[in-house]
Amino acid sequence: MRTAAPRLVAVLALWILAGTLAAQTVAPAPADLPVEAPLPKMSLWQAVILGVVEGVTEYLPISSTGHLIVTQRLMGIAVDTQEAKDAADAFAICIQAGAIVAVLGLYFPSVRRMVHGIFGRDPDGLRLAKALVTAFLPALVLGLLFNKMIKAVLFGMWPVIFAWIVGGIIILAVARKPKPSSETQGALPVPDLRQALLIGCFQCVAMWPGTSRSLMAIVGGIVVGMGMRRAVEFSFLLGVITLGAATVKDGLEFGPLMLETYGLPALVAGAIAAFASAVLAVRWLVGYLNQHGLQVFGWYRIAAGVLVGAWMLV
Repeated sequence: MRTAAPRLVAVLALWILAGTLAAQTVAPAPADLPVEAPLPKMSLWQAVILGVVEGVTEYLPISSTGHLIVTQRLMGIAVDTQEAKDAADAFAICIQAGAIVAVLGLYFPSVRRMVHGIFGRDPDGLRLAKALVTAFLPALVLGLLFNKMIKAVLFGMWPVIFAWIVGGIIILAVARKPKPSSETQGALPVPDLRQALLIGCFQCVAMWPGTSRSLMAIVGGIVVGMGMRRAVEFSFLLGVITLGAATVKDGLEFGPLMLETYGLPALVAGAIAAFASAVLAVRWLVGYLNQHGLQVFGWYRIAAGVLVGAWMLV
């Protein structure tokens, strides 16, 4: 545990250095683009990098949106006009499809149970499906009401930095909570509808970029009495619904602009990279949490916020 945090900080430093060099040598800074210049295309290697960042960070409690915003800036992906920003935001959200498919495959038995439950053949599967839909409702309502305002106000570097640091402090506080003595490794438990609604309210906090949807869903699960492993699994399955809805919404609203700006090959490459990296990240996280707690992610988030904040001030 003591050696994990320095390694993560070192990885973050190398990531920032690599992105900075890429921005300087490959892509022009947004300020250098002519006002009337056409929107820049995205290279396949840039799409793959964004896909890997999405897949690795989506289900880890460190915020995929925050990392994607920072990575886009480091690679010089232009967001200096509203059209460019809409296209970049839509791309970051739509490549989530790869991460969604990864979880559907890894947790297919639970998905199958829910399908059987909907058709009246598995009562436990039906309760799980109801709990997940209930947990999704708060995000659905707030997303429909405030999505445009959130994107306009909070999708920036400083809101992400703030959320990283505050989220890290939350993780360290939650990690001090004693583990339930009855923690088991059995089937995924099903919270009742009231508990599921509370988890959904926690997830809504993650509409602030940098907070981490998975972090808040895990914290919500722990608060209602779920064990760590089971809270993580519920968070993964809840993410399939939440991320799927966001992907469909942005795909329908900004899909043509995104494809015109970056092209279909970049979108496919990003989604495939997100799928492959999400499979590895989810498997690693479940195994890691069997032996360790969340503390390392708290320290990582604080270090990331401080490091990127210092870089912004330079």
